[in-house]
Amino acid sequence: MAFVLLDSTVLIDALRGRGAVARVRELRSRGDRAVISPVNVEEIVRGLRGVERDRTLRFLGGLRLVALDRAQAIQAADWRRQNAAQGRTLAQADCLIAAAALRTGGRLATGNPSDFPMPELTVEHWPVGE
Repeated sequence: MAFVLLDSTVLIDALRGRGAVARVRELRSRGDRAVISPVNVEEIVRGLRGVERDRTLRFLGGLRLVALDRAQAIQAADWRRQNAAQGRTLAQADCLIAAAALRTGGRLATGNPSDFPMPELTVEHWPVGE
């Protein structure tokens, strides 16, 4: 079994019942498992309207949560520093999500692949709304 960390763009797409739903089902049929990070949970919950909360929390609760620890924090900081030295600013949240994905085997599904230029990752582009 392989793990694929779902970025927030993919989670939002799934919650809206769009293309990501079929892709997550396809993962399961191949024996892979979708996972999320604490950063994704914060990003999703922060944007919720009251009526969406219960359903969304049930959905997120059905996905395995990948813990972040000191090693992932250091990895995220290294990526941010290295990219900054090359004139590119990476978001802290994206670097932490990428570090969580690396922890699980290095696969990340996102609607924004350009946000994740980390060569160690396998980034799967899941276009939003398709």
